[in-house]
Amino acid sequence: MERGLVPRMPPVTTILVVVAAFLASTAITAFLARFARRANLLDIPNSRSSHSTPTPRGGGLAIVVVSMLAVILLGATSVLDRALCAAFVGGGTLVATIGVWDDRFGAPPALRLCIHFVAAGWVVFCLGGMPPFDCGFGLGSWGFVGDCFAVVGLVWMINLTNFMDGIDGIAAAEGTFVAGTGALLLMLNGCLGLALASAVLAAATAGFLVLNWPPARIFLGDVGSGYLGFALGTLMLAHTWQRPSALWTWLILLSLFTADATITLTIRAIRRVRIYEAHRSHAYQHAARRWGHKAVTGAVIAINLVWLVPLAVLSDNYPHSAPLVYACAFGLLAAVAVVLRAGREGTGPKLTDQQMSDPSPQGVS
Repeated sequence: MERGLVPRMPPVTTILVVVAAFLASTAITAFLARFARRANLLDIPNSRSSHSTPTPRGGGLAIVVVSMLAVILLGATSVLDRALCAAFVGGGTLVATIGVWDDRFGAPPALRLCIHFVAAGWVVFCLGGMPPFDCGFGLGSWGFVGDCFAVVGLVWMINLTNFMDGIDGIAAAEGTFVAGTGALLLMLNGCLGLALASAVLAAATAGFLVLNWPPARIFLGDVGSGYLGFALGTLMLAHTWQRPSALWTWLILLSLFTADATITLTIRAIRRVRIYEAHRSHAYQHAARRWGHKAVTGAVIAINLVWLVPLAVLSDNYPHSAPLVYACAFGLLAAVAVVLRAGREGTGPKLTDQQMSDPSPQGVS
């Protein structure tokens, strides 16, 4: 049986699984918020923070638990390919574990990066290497170089979500959107096992978002942001094995995050600023200081639905044009990031969490 291709599950069972994932994630997140406050596991504001009050962190552990339990069950019932399950569970455990350590004690950046590379390498090994992908004029397969590219790309995905998890709700909203839309496209492509795994990830992330919506009552933490990027990257590689043009479709869905992060890091590197240091110079952070967290997170959702979903569907229906479609999606959002001064330190007064979450005039700097 090919990865992710399984007999059709009863629709009622599928719906129940997704709803259960949402409810379980919400309940676990609420428990973690209470536990973190009692245990003093709080994110304390500093000069680089976008919040002003101590807030529980590590809530992304709910996404990890629900998502990985679902993958294990799907693998045990042969709904999902065993190799893919091994990739998810093995790599996901490594990423989540170093994330928990970093949230609790603070992990050295070099060690964290090494663990990310090991996890990414494990995924690429389990999946059989970098899949052939549609270059627009034929299939491209780069052998060992392609495998290395896949590992580096997956490490970038793990850290991308962490870079973009800087205001209330934005990373969870993006994860819900990408995984949810990916699930629909996987289902349309006949990859029903992968579709269910992606739908569960979307539901678990949405369950967390209930308490992370501005003003957030709990943060993802490195455990959640790292795992979310890891899971999305793994789904992207697995889907590309089934449909070579899917790589571009997933990149289109992710382009709001990748454009902001890429432009920000590039400009900071040009300005000779240490790119690995914490900062508040992403485009979305500049926007949040002006319009507030809730308005910016809402705008991210709107851009995804109005701009990126149609382009993703277009690339899925016309695979040979997918690279060009991706260039359009990424190019426009990169231009927006430049206009919003991505990569340059912001100015203006530091707002309270309530002001940042409220798009009223008092929340505008």
